[in-house]
Amino acid sequence: MALTLGLTGMDPATEASLKVAFSIANSQLAGAWKLLADDTADHMIVDMDSMYGPMSWLRLHAAGKTVIGLTSAPRTQADYRLAQPFDAASVQRLLLELAPEVIPVNGAVDHSEPVPSGLSPAPQPHDQLPKERQVPADEETSPRAGLGADRVVTNELNDPSEPASATSAAIMPAATNPTLHTPSVEPVPAPVEPRTLTEWLASGRITGQVGFEREGLKLLLDLGRREYFGPATLKPLGAHVTTDADAADFTSIAEWEKSVAGLGSAQPLSRLLWFGGLMSGGGKLLPGFDPQARFLMLKWPQTEREFPRHFRIATVMMKGAATLDEIAEASGVAVADVTDFVNANLATGFAEVERPPEPEPEPRKPTGLFGRFRGR
Repeated sequence: MALTLGLTGMDPATEASLKVAFSIANSQLAGAWKLLADDTADHMIVDMDSMYGPMSWLRLHAAGKTVIGLTSAPRTQADYRLAQPFDAASVQRLLLELAPEVIPVNGAVDHSEPVPSGLSPAPQPHDQLPKERQVPADEETSPRAGLGADRVVTNELNDPSEPASATSAAIMPAATNPTLHTPSVEPVPAPVEPRTLTEWLASGRITGQVGFEREGLKLLLDLGRREYFGPATLKPLGAHVTTDADAADFTSIAEWEKSVAGLGSAQPLSRLLWFGGLMSGGGKLLPGFDPQARFLMLKWPQTEREFPRHFRIATVMMKGAATLDEIAEASGVAVADVTDFVNANLATGFAEVERPPEPEPEPRKPTGLFGRFRGR
C-alpha cells in the first residue's frame, strides 16, 4: 500500500516550507512517500498552533486519519508530533517513525534528536518523570538505587579516579562483567545536510538577517520577515539555487537597514522557493509525486517575464486538472518544461494533485413519530 501524506490547517508560507522539506526528506527514502491533497492522504499534518488546527484535528480524527500535529508545544493530542520549527531531518525522522519498514538511502537518517511522544496512555521514557520510571531488579537491591541509574553512570564516568565498586558494574565492559550482555549499538549516521540554497531556506536552520554571496552576486535574506533583497530577475540566481552550499556561505548582517538601503523593494522569499522548485527537478517530477497523476492549479500564480511559456501552461491548468502530458499537449510546451513549472507551484502551494471526488452522504432515514408518518 502506498504511503501518503497530506497537509492542512496551515498558512501558505509554512505549507511551502514543509513541502520543500518533505521533498528533501523523501528523496533520502527513495521516494517511498507521496504527497497528496488534503484529506485524500492516510497521514495528515495539521498545524495545531493555528486558529483552525484543533478543528481540523477533530474532523480528521473522526474520519479515521492518522494525524501528525505540527506544533511548538512539547506535547500534542494528535497521534504523532512534528516539532516547530522543523527541517528536512526532522521530517525524515517523522516519516521513518510512521513507516519503520522504509529503508533510507545509504542509511542517511538523523537520530540525534528524539521526537517527543504525544499524550498517549504509555508515555515514552524521555517523557516520564523520574519517579514514574521502572527500576530494574538489580538496582532495587543496590545501596545507591535511590540516586537513579543515570546519576550513577554520569558520576562514575566523569570521575575516572573513583575506585570501582559494586554499583559501577553498570558501566564495566562486558568482558569483566559476565552478568551483562553486550548491547547491540548501531552507529548513528550523519544528519541529512541541506545542499542548495533552496534546501537551506526550507530547512529552518538559517534564521535572522543574513547575506549569501556566490560568484560576486549577493543576496540579503530576512528569514523573520520571509523576504529578500537581490536582483529583479531570477535567471541570474540559477547557480545560487542549484549548486552546493554550506553554512559558511551565510554571514550574519549586523547593520541590516544600512545594508539594504538603496537596494529597492524587498521581494517575497516564496519567489526564491518557487524558482528553486523550478530548477531542482531538471525536467523530472519531485520525489513523492506520481508522474501519472492529474495536477490542478488552485490560483493564478505570479508568472515571470523571463519564462513566457509559463503563461500558456498556467492558462491550461486553470481550466481543470490534467496530466503532465495533457498539459503539454494543450499548451504546446515540452513536457519537461511543464514538469518544472508544476514542481515550482507544488513547492509553493499554488498547485496540488487532484483529489478524488468525495462520496455523497447517504440520505438520513426519517425517525420519530412524524418521520414514520412521512415515510408511509
